[in-house]
Amino acid sequence: MADDLTTTARALVAPGKGILAADESTGTITKRFEKAGIESTPDTRRAYREGLFATPGLGEHISGAILYDETIRQTSADGKPLPKLLEDNGVMSGIKVDTGAKPLANAPDEKVTEGLDGLRERIAEYVELGAKFAKWRAVITIGDGIPSRYCIDANAHALARYAALCQEGGLVPIVEPEVLMDGNHSIERCFEVTEATQHAVFAALYEHRVDYAGMVLKPNMIISGKGNQRQASVEEVAEQTLRCLRRTVPGAVPGIVFLSGGQSPEQATAHLNAMNTMGPQPWEVSFSYGRALQDPALAAWKGEAANVQAGQEALSLRARLNGAARSGSYSEEMEAA
Repeated sequence: MADDLTTTARALVAPGKGILAADESTGTITKRFEKAGIESTPDTRRAYREGLFATPGLGEHISGAILYDETIRQTSADGKPLPKLLEDNGVMSGIKVDTGAKPLANAPDEKVTEGLDGLRERIAEYVELGAKFAKWRAVITIGDGIPSRYCIDANAHALARYAALCQEGGLVPIVEPEVLMDGNHSIERCFEVTEATQHAVFAALYEHRVDYAGMVLKPNMIISGKGNQRQASVEEVAEQTLRCLRRTVPGAVPGIVFLSGGQSPEQATAHLNAMNTMGPQPWEVSFSYGRALQDPALAAWKGEAANVQAGQEALSLRARLNGAARSGSYSEEMEAA
């Protein structure tokens, strides 16, 4: 089992490839659809995701796609289960298994992610439905007097319990401790909080006997808060992010797949590219983007069957550019091309 998990984890971060995050909850994708003037129904959500997953050549730069519970149970217009559609396109299926971030008791403005109850049984069902890996997202907010140690430890403990259950059940866990961009904090404050969070997460993973070789880390980049007047340069973000990771992430972890966390598609690609120009690292440095891959595709699709190909071409372009960023060979000129 351990060898299988390691093989899957390495395949998820294979050179030139990254992960498509398409695991938005019904509420989240409904908001995005409404913003684009698209009605959100099970059929429109299926049509959108089917279009993404059927993109010709998707598997050239996308190793896996993270699905939502609704999506992993859906079938394409011609009756093929969506995980099978992905498999036929050279892409592994993953599944979001947490049930969302909820207020943390006795900790104003802080949250803890829930979803451990019944997780062992849900993992077994998701494996039957075709999942090869899973994802759990913790949310850490920077603000006045927060995050507290209590919040960091509560989320680290939940991430570790989730990861141990995944490996027991045959799924590679993607461990996602996200320090949010929201706020006016400096890049230095982001570094400080992210370092503390990742230290706590890996200590908890060790205590829960999680095999580092059979997991993938999905962290935030070290970046200025959205409201900060001084926005760090691409090079500074790349340097500080790698410095933080080298101080916290064991070399046994096969790969790091960054979340885009509110960055524009172009920013997320540029930051990833810069990191991959800074020499070899102990782990693969890759991506697991949601909006930074999907936003151009959604804007091109517009909910209309006639625009499916346009949406696929938009996704294909972003996948190709991020694939290039995996080797540090991306350039802004490629955007225009």
